[in-house]
Amino acid sequence: MATERTQRINTIISLTVLGIVIAIVCVIGSITYGKTNEIMQGQMEVAEYRVSSKVPGRILEFRVKEGQMVKAGDTLAIIEAPEVKAKKAQAEAVKTAAVALNDKAEAGVREEQIQGAYEMWQKAIVNRDIWEKSFNRVSNLFKEGVVSEQKYDETKAQYDAAVATEKAAKSQYDMAVKGAQKQDKEMAAAQVEQAKGVIEEVDSYIQETILLAYADGEVSDIFPHIGELVGTGAPIMNIAMMDDMWATFNVREDHLSNMPLGTRFTAEFPALGGTSVIMEVTYMKDRGDYAAWKATKQTGQYDLKTFEVRAVPVSDVPGLRPGMTVIYRIGEERR
Repeated sequence: MATERTQRINTIISLTVLGIVIAIVCVIGSITYGKTNEIMQGQMEVAEYRVSSKVPGRILEFRVKEGQMVKAGDTLAIIEAPEVKAKKAQAEAVKTAAVALNDKAEAGVREEQIQGAYEMWQKAIVNRDIWEKSFNRVSNLFKEGVVSEQKYDETKAQYDAAVATEKAAKSQYDMAVKGAQKQDKEMAAAQVEQAKGVIEEVDSYIQETILLAYADGEVSDIFPHIGELVGTGAPIMNIAMMDDMWATFNVREDHLSNMPLGTRFTAEFPALGGTSVIMEVTYMKDRGDYAAWKATKQTGQYDLKTFEVRAVPVSDVPGLRPGMTVIYRIGEERR
């Protein structure tokens, strides 16, 4: 009897102790779980600009390599475009012809041509004077009835023609003295300016065969190889502007309250040995209907949408690179 009683007491004590241990574990687990910080993972991204050419051609030379830092204005690549050089020669020829026509219009008629027009005018004057005298004599004889009316009409017609010829010769002489008309001079000058404009346009295309860096950055990608043909606007390389980086997080909307615009929080960078960096939220936008949703309607709640949240370091971070993972532990101190 004593043995059974002892065993019963030991069993009760064991169960009591086990219950106490389980209770303690539950309490500790509950406290610990409530204090566990949820991790928000993001990735560093960088602003890039694409280098391309306005003219088609063949890659002649690269002056940079992937991973190389460049400054604004540095030469990146050279494109060979013989067609553009041929258009330059054509434009130069057109300009030469236009300048010659303009010089001719400005200089006016040559002295020999003016002298020839003057001689023709003087000849017309002499011819007019002769027919004027003949008409006067015939006119007097016609009044006296000596010559017929037909003779009178023929002489008058010859005189009128001589007068008209003299006037025409005088006009030709005056035009030779005055030179080209104002409109002709303006047209010749306009043709010169047009030719200059074509040359300037071709020169701009020639300049586009030398690709320059638009801003400071790092060459992240080079697409074609030397000797390959590239078309108008075809991408040749990407330049990453390393001073314009940010972290992108895909945040479910029930966590947006942890990252409102303007909020500063502490993030970690595993690639930098867990370095802690203060970051500020600067951008927030929904991912659209195509983005991931969390369906909760089965529990009588609602669907949760995904937002893109961007944050930038408030100070320079040595060694920071695009693509590095960013860790934000939700629940840690925010600013």
